[in-house]
Amino acid sequence: MKNFQVIVIGSGPGGYVAAIRAGIDGLKTALIEKDPFLGGTCLHRGCIPTKALLHTAEVYDEMKSAAELGITVGNLKLDIQRVHKRKSAIVDKLSKGIQYLMKKRKVEVFTGVGSFADANTIKITGDKGEETIQGEKIVIATGSTPMNLPHMQTDGRSIINSDHILELKEIPKTLAVVGSGAVGIEFASIFASFGSEVHLIELLPQLLPLEDEECAQQLDRSFKARGIKNYIGTEVTDVESKSGGAVLTLTKDGKSSTLDVEKVLVAVGRWPVTDGLGQEAIGVEMDGRYIKVDEYMRTSIPNVYAIGDVVKTPQLAHVASAEGILAVDHIAGKHVDPINYDTVPGCTYSQPEVASAGLTERAAKERGYDVKVGKFPFSAIGKAMILGQTDGFVKIVSDSRYDEVLGVHIVGPRATELIAEASLGLKLETTVEEIARTIHAHPTLSEAMMEAAHSVYGEAIHT
Repeated sequence: MKNFQVIVIGSGPGGYVAAIRAGIDGLKTALIEKDPFLGGTCLHRGCIPTKALLHTAEVYDEMKSAAELGITVGNLKLDIQRVHKRKSAIVDKLSKGIQYLMKKRKVEVFTGVGSFADANTIKITGDKGEETIQGEKIVIATGSTPMNLPHMQTDGRSIINSDHILELKEIPKTLAVVGSGAVGIEFASIFASFGSEVHLIELLPQLLPLEDEECAQQLDRSFKARGIKNYIGTEVTDVESKSGGAVLTLTKDGKSSTLDVEKVLVAVGRWPVTDGLGQEAIGVEMDGRYIKVDEYMRTSIPNVYAIGDVVKTPQLAHVASAEGILAVDHIAGKHVDPINYDTVPGCTYSQPEVASAGLTERAAKERGYDVKVGKFPFSAIGKAMILGQTDGFVKIVSDSRYDEVLGVHIVGPRATELIAEASLGLKLETTVEEIARTIHAHPTLSEAMMEAAHSVYGEAIHT
């Protein structure tokens, strides 16, 4: 039986990063992955393929309006087969890169399903049978899977999830997207650009329920301008498949209506993959489907750690990676600081993009801060005009007593890149004045951050 210092179960952005970090820390490491490829949902069925589609959608939209830029384009056509081919090539190259990094860091990879025989022993069940390995420390990083609801069971045909929609061979004429979190918003944006009539349905009173209200309202307006039909505060009480499509029953304010579409995308969240691991049999405490951990990602069994979507932290690839580094460095005996989840950046790569870090205005007030807000529109930024993308704004939420930046919320062009400045600022506990006094290059989109900081004091230059 092979023995390791660290065994990682799952090779998504939490698991593979944890394994690489363990190799860097000089620990003899094994990585177990049930699929024949490395990278997990993020690489193969999530972050990377969706962003590849989103980039195609953005370029396609720009080419539709190329005449405004003085460019004549003829016979513009979307070839969905070539779109998928490019997407798959990107995924394949990145997956091979992870395989290379495993060899570089001397991580031994096992293909199969890992489960606990005891707290130090993992049974691997694969195509070639079973084998058992032992580890001093175990890191659970098995990720998540699309959530089904009892009255919205996906069938892969007319009722689909985020895995199915990535492989559609034809663009649906009509698409209903149920759920307006990041996944639902991004696919609504993609298929609206590709030519589908998109119906976006959200039970809660705003799109992107976790984001700042003003950002959600701006996204609502922008989506409507693109022809996306938004149904906010609306419940889907039934979905019935039929030949060539599906019929949804919608209820709002006690009134019911039906919606007939070709495809229904169920994007209502993800469940952690913890069934079949055997973690409960060895005494790992659970919180429903999730694994309980402390601030160092340790479970109730001292040598077993859990990271990523199996724990109750934001289901984001970059969070899983940070948790993987934290857990492994703790295993290696390094000094580590717990993650401050308040400062985690959240990104939605739609058109327009939405990004945030820190507290929303509402959350800051609920925590008792004396809140001051500054906001600056992209419509007053020269670079945004050059790009032809002027919808949206930068909003800074601050504490008036100490001038500390509590949160930054952006809706508009390249928001998912601009948020990095905010993330660093929150990490360093920056003040509004420090951002306002930082010289930002001109012409850039980042000037909106500086102007929003000036706006907190009512001193914005260009409005």
